[in-house]
Amino acid sequence: MTELIIASIMTIMTAATPLIFAATGELICEKSGVLNLGVEGMMLIGAVFGFAAVTVTGAPMLGVFAGALAGIFASLIFGFLTLSLLSNQVATGLALTIFGTGLSALFGLEYVGKTIEQIESIHIPLLTDLPIVGRILFGHDPLIYLAIAILGLTAWFLRRTRAGMVLRAVGDSDYSAHAIGYPVIAIRYAAVAFGGAMAGLGGAYLSLAYTPLWAENMSAGRGWIALALVVFASWRPSRVLLGAMLFGGITILQLNAQAAGFGIPASYMSMLPYIATIVVLVLISRDSTRIRLNAPACLGRAFRAER
Repeated sequence: MTELIIASIMTIMTAATPLIFAATGELICEKSGVLNLGVEGMMLIGAVFGFAAVTVTGAPMLGVFAGALAGIFASLIFGFLTLSLLSNQVATGLALTIFGTGLSALFGLEYVGKTIEQIESIHIPLLTDLPIVGRILFGHDPLIYLAIAILGLTAWFLRRTRAGMVLRAVGDSDYSAHAIGYPVIAIRYAAVAFGGAMAGLGGAYLSLAYTPLWAENMSAGRGWIALALVVFASWRPSRVLLGAMLFGGITILQLNAQAAGFGIPASYMSMLPYIATIVVLVLISRDSTRIRLNAPACLGRAFRAER
């Protein structure tokens, strides 16, 4: 029984990691006042380019870097269209998802069916061998610790640093920040690029650690769940981990239920994470006052600098 609990917790952490990466990046992006709905597309681009890099070079860390870089490139396309050309953020984000889905499918054709060595878990002498807590705390792969570290640094950045307060000011009142002298567009470009890097990392984790292979549309809607997770967390980094664990647990639950043969069609079981997402959003939407208090005031609004 103990082994089953340990294995379940470790699997939930693995399923939650791509959500932590993507949601952390989107949270910073939205804190700056930019709504990027292209997370799904950026994750797919990061997944295929990360997998391709490892296939060619055999270096997993280079694949992680390539995935993040590909995510940044995709996000800067979005940034140029929305921040420089002032296109609609919702429509452009949806277009980025469609673009990422198509590009990843086209580029990944030659990698379908290929496998790579999975990123191995860390083994720390003495600590990993501790009973029960050893494997839970010290038996994961490096990217899981990286995701948690980035989330912690993001919380510290937003609450404890001057740059974090400036970012929040840009998201809450862009024209006031501009009047004071802050470069609103440059700050938003940086936030969008960070969001792209995190989405790319989340995608790279899927193809390098979660399932070490490439398959078309392998993100399977996780980008949309990450978007919902930001709202679920009320734009607070401290709640992102809890939400990611919740959605990761539901994902693992439906996989275990299918393996146990409950007699429920697999298509219905696959709907569980998305049904949970809808239910959570409906429950949160009932308290519109809390959403208005926590959401950046300028979220999704175009900004044109006035001289």
